[in-house]
Amino acid sequence: MRLVFAGTPTPAVPSLRRLAASTHDIAAVITRRDAPLGRKRVLTPSPVAAAADELGLPVIKADRLDDDATARIAALRPDLGVIVAYGGLVREPLLSTPAHGWINLHFSLLPRWRGAAPVQHALIAGDAATGASVFQLVAELDAGDVFAELEHPVPADATAGDLLSALADAGADLLADVVDAIAAGSAVARPQVGEPSYAAKLGDDDGRIRWDEPAAAVLGRIRGVTPEPGAHTTIDGARMKVLAVSAAPSGAPALRPGELALHDKRVLAGTASTPIALDMVQPAGKAAMRAADWWRGLRDTPVAGS
Repeated sequence: MRLVFAGTPTPAVPSLRRLAASTHDIAAVITRRDAPLGRKRVLTPSPVAAAADELGLPVIKADRLDDDATARIAALRPDLGVIVAYGGLVREPLLSTPAHGWINLHFSLLPRWRGAAPVQHALIAGDAATGASVFQLVAELDAGDVFAELEHPVPADATAGDLLSALADAGADLLADVVDAIAAGSAVARPQVGEPSYAAKLGDDDGRIRWDEPAAAVLGRIRGVTPEPGAHTTIDGARMKVLAVSAAPSGAPALRPGELALHDKRVLAGTASTPIALDMVQPAGKAAMRAADWWRGLRDTPVAGS
């Protein structure tokens, strides 16, 4: 089939590479425009744009799939549109432009966690398993019939970045199989079953550590917002990023929520239940460092606030 592929961030790249290696023809890759990155705000192509350039594929850069983008895509006469984390909505008439419409690879087991940040919300909620779904794109958010899905257990120590990377790799094969089935006329989609839940895009406040929550919830939040938007707390009124954490070792002392202590050469932080261990931190204005090294540089015993 003749495909158009829409995607922007790194998790969309495995799917693009998998489809580029298939027997199908990618007529164009749609991605968001170059964005300023780093302290010097250098305009940088999206990971999908960089991969498409490496693969020699035509690229359409658009932050919105507006009338101009729709006309450019329609002129390609695609059989199928494929979207993976593009970062924008596909509306009519573009939704109906490809002969087979659009399919979407989404990183959850639909209808759980429809929306922009499914992996992050799965970790924050403490889900034991998540997965990936390939579904028919419709006007309602992530509500179309599902062609295929895979379930993936959530490792106890996984961050959102770790889990998203694993799902992106596994999901690329799932997506390619669905594209092949649509081309062969054998694809069957089923309606979503169950009560939907929604995964809104995360903001800075989502990364604020709530020390008055139980340890499992604190660990889930920190891992769910890592690497973006990042976990943070305040120490003596100054913001500090918390980059890596783990469960406290056995025999750890009981601590009040937000109380910090050094135990067996590890920095512990109290929660509403058992403490957790801080492994890597980044104090304001400083580089990332081991939490034990940060602790050694302190004059007074700090207390973490919200």
